[in-house]
Amino acid sequence: MDDHKLKVFCAVAESRSFSKASKVMYLTQPAISLQIRALEEQLGTKLFSRNNKMVSLTETGRILYRHATSILAAYGAIEKELNEATGMVKGKLRIGASTTLATYYLPNVIVDFKKSYPDILIDFERGNTQTIIDSILKTRLDLGLVEGEVDSPRLVVQKMDSDELLLVVNPNHPWAERRDISVEELMDLPFIMREDGSGTRQVIENTLQRAGINPDQLNVVMYLGSTEAIKTAVENGLGVSVISGWAVQKEVRFDMLKALSFKDIRFLRDFSLIFQKKSFRTQPAEKFVELLKHSPMTLGV
Repeated sequence: MDDHKLKVFCAVAESRSFSKASKVMYLTQPAISLQIRALEEQLGTKLFSRNNKMVSLTETGRILYRHATSILAAYGAIEKELNEATGMVKGKLRIGASTTLATYYLPNVIVDFKKSYPDILIDFERGNTQTIIDSILKTRLDLGLVEGEVDSPRLVVQKMDSDELLLVVNPNHPWAERRDISVEELMDLPFIMREDGSGTRQVIENTLQRAGINPDQLNVVMYLGSTEAIKTAVENGLGVSVISGWAVQKEVRFDMLKALSFKDIRFLRDFSLIFQKKSFRTQPAEKFVELLKHSPMTLGV
């Protein structure tokens, strides 16, 4: 079944960009343009209007998109049933994960998955929580694993486990031998924060607000785009931070960092599996969800 042109068309329609669609489809931008031009010639109508480097669907484009999504879902259902009837498990799994899960949990799960289903091609995206949510909503991913709160009526959110964020300091810090501190003491220290859109940052800010503390009271000295970068900055005495207990185990074990809890507040968050409510669940996606159910999120490095 030749559904390639429809997949290219949907990628452009959902990303509203030929260049972004080229990244999704792993094609060059000229190849994307050629496919769209061929489809327009075949149907005898313009499917996109172009304005200020953005593309939008024409009226006929919207009609095609409505049917194309149904056709592709039907193709997926056919492929799934045929694979099940023949005992074959193949296809493509598009999965994304936010930073902590992508670094400390998902790699081992993917290894186990590939051992069980070697014929499934895995397309993996790593980003902060908001990036993964956006990719799911734009159907660039089948499944996402994220941390923090997810609020979208278009998504199914299934809690997998919980995580506590801890205060991390340099081993030479005056607080290094303490077991816990009050959150008010935190306001006096140079603080290293994750970037906007991060699930970790969301939990920190929301927890402080629920405790009646304005997050702007934190003495933020820098914003960094990954937990690994934050750990390096703290190790080098550039400040303190609040990060996942998962992420800091090795450093604490080898006395590279010290982790403290808070006596008057807890920074807790959920790890969740997310996917679109109305999206067709492919066979690779279903097999991966089955494996997740038997892959407990136990701590350990």
